[in-house]
Amino acid sequence: MDSFKRFFWLLTVLSLLAGCAVNPVTGRNELAIMQVSPAQEVELGRKSFGQAMQSMGGIYPDDSVNAYVDRVGQRVARYSHRPELSYQFKVVNDSSPNAFALPGGFIAISRGLLINLENEAQLAAVLGHEVGHVTARHSVQGMQRATLLNAAVGLAGVAAGEYSELATQIGGVTANLIDKRYSREQESESDQLGIDYMAQAGYAPQGAVELQEIFYRKIDQGQNADWLSGLFRSHPFSIERLQANRNYVEARYPTSRASYGLDRNAYLTAIDPVLQTKEAYALYDEAKELEAKGQLDVAIETYHKAMQKAPEHGLLLNGLGMAYLRSEDLIPARRYLIKAVNVDPEYFQSRMGLGYVYLKNQDPAEASKHLKKSLELMPSVQSAYLLGEAEEAQGHIAQARELYQAVADADANGKLGQAATAKLKRLGQ
Repeated sequence: MDSFKRFFWLLTVLSLLAGCAVNPVTGRNELAIMQVSPAQEVELGRKSFGQAMQSMGGIYPDDSVNAYVDRVGQRVARYSHRPELSYQFKVVNDSSPNAFALPGGFIAISRGLLINLENEAQLAAVLGHEVGHVTARHSVQGMQRATLLNAAVGLAGVAAGEYSELATQIGGVTANLIDKRYSREQESESDQLGIDYMAQAGYAPQGAVELQEIFYRKIDQGQNADWLSGLFRSHPFSIERLQANRNYVEARYPTSRASYGLDRNAYLTAIDPVLQTKEAYALYDEAKELEAKGQLDVAIETYHKAMQKAPEHGLLLNGLGMAYLRSEDLIPARRYLIKAVNVDPEYFQSRMGLGYVYLKNQDPAEASKHLKKSLELMPSVQSAYLLGEAEEAQGHIAQARELYQAVADADANGKLGQAATAKLKRLGQ
């Protein structure tokens, strides 16, 4: 009966919070379980963007490529329905062809998609499409629909303390936002918005049709494994969608002679740093597959080959260091993880791995430094549990209890959650 009363109370509260939100694109009122203001939308995107990038390999480590993508994106976004947003466009260091948009104008395109495009107009079409998701507030709509299911989780982090909100961060909304599956209606709306934005920015609208033709070829030729796990997972594609975009461009821009952005050589020059590391990341991906198959020794050899081709890329150094760590060879693990952190101090996994090494080497203070940074960059049960051990080893029992409690709450049925529960019992809680 108590459970029923609590559920009924929750429904009552949510019904009182329900209201109508105005879609900036259509101007129509839309039912929203909990209204999200533009300021809240931006804050949600800002907090989630860093974690989203971390979960996919971090920002691609080349300033010129990121600046180029941002320049194209900003040009398109100026002609959107919400030009006042402070848009950010980044290249995420992931081989799977993908792109995503978070609320408030935080947009990323993967290294894997960037190298599959043929010109800047196609890039403008990708970014314009993602801007369309932002302006139409598609991610926020999804979050509002999911609020009822997640309300209990959202109400959980109310205790005081340095790590009291960690459990809700670990189980937060970032993963849902980047893995959001858009409806066909939303995809169609964003296609048309993106075409309008890029055309108004001076790009050849034909680039949007060319983009869809690339998608069609990937499916038609059976080259769809990475595409299905990446872009097409959240952005469903069909031949009908391709034809709809053709029809839209022909009907809306029948006399367009715009050719800006169609120069293939100019595009390849702009993304040349990514093309230069294509082979290195192909080896890196191969090494990850070998690891997944349990062939750790061969994986380590392959990581070495990848690193030799791009020695200043922290993700490659991290992969090698983590592989040595998994093989329990802590000396080379420490060497390559230190190199990874020196090259890219803002990647969570290198920090977590190095923290683990220092913990094993009986240096909990140094371990805490790296594990705290890892949690700051990307909350995870692994880093939280290890930091709990490091704090406990230093006699910081209150902090250790908070961390173990967060892990127990976030991973109740998992091994780390159960281990954290055992630690709490041993510490007298």
